[in-house]
Amino acid sequence: MNKRHLLRTALALATAGLTLTAQAQDFPPKKTITMVVGFAAGGAADTGARIIAKKLGENIGASVVVDNRAGAGGNIAHQYTAQGPSDGSLILFGSVGPLTIAQHMMKLPYDPVKDLAPITMGVNFPNVLVVGAHTGIKTFADFVAYAKKNPGKLDFASTGPGSASHLAGELLNDMAKIDTVHVPYKGGAPALQDLLGGRVAAYYSTLSTSLPHIETGKLIPIASTGSQRLTALPKVPTIAESGYPGFSATNWYAFVASSKVPKPILDRWNTELVKVLKSPDVVDALNSHGLTPQPGSREDLAKYMAKETTTWGRIIHERKIAMD
Repeated sequence: MNKRHLLRTALALATAGLTLTAQAQDFPPKKTITMVVGFAAGGAADTGARIIAKKLGENIGASVVVDNRAGAGGNIAHQYTAQGPSDGSLILFGSVGPLTIAQHMMKLPYDPVKDLAPITMGVNFPNVLVVGAHTGIKTFADFVAYAKKNPGKLDFASTGPGSASHLAGELLNDMAKIDTVHVPYKGGAPALQDLLGGRVAAYYSTLSTSLPHIETGKLIPIASTGSQRLTALPKVPTIAESGYPGFSATNWYAFVASSKVPKPILDRWNTELVKVLKSPDVVDALNSHGLTPQPGSREDLAKYMAKETTTWGRIIHERKIAMD
């Protein structure tokens, strides 16, 4: 190898190194930042994303827009992000269903593990089982009793096949030995609309979606799906304490991006999003909607997603839960 060839090789390597360094330092990307949400506007995911996006934009001095790409239980948004740009300009407020559940129920056009890179956990929260006032059901015991006497006649809404609100209903079907019928929607807002309109009987809803209508008496909260009662609804029991110990079906949203995004940019997104999720005003705003912020490391999120994938995979296969 002659000196001229060695020089050309050295220059090429140096140029490549400078390019990678420049890319890593190009934060925030020099264009509008898009925060994708897999559900319709008005639901918990949308509410949380908009609270976080506003503060994030202020902190980094860039425009952050929320892009609602509803459909297929959130899978459309997750596929869109997996195939998205590699410059870090697009991040996803991903959800438990597409990230850890859907892969056990259908063949996905993307791999949640290989095609999406974890950034940080966002928020965690239980759902609340609400029924429309038109049903005449007042308590969780009433709900189970009616379902046992009328198999296949009591239906429940969810934010889509494979979502936490779907799996909560299927888990109760199994534990209570009842047959309630799943009715999937493209998000919390349309599910709520049909519940209020009397076109569906029940909904495993987020607190932020249902609370205004609980306060007016249009919806009746009969149980929550977590291990502890909701602070905002202290008189409403958990399903676990209502005769089904061990019942737990919580919902969560986490930030991920395309795995093509360079690690330095993913690390910067972690730093900025953790900062936002720890901001007192953001914490208060999220808590007021029943959303508990849970910022953490990229490694912590990867481990949690792996655990959830194993847990829900076992439940789906053991209970033979099929795609609607």
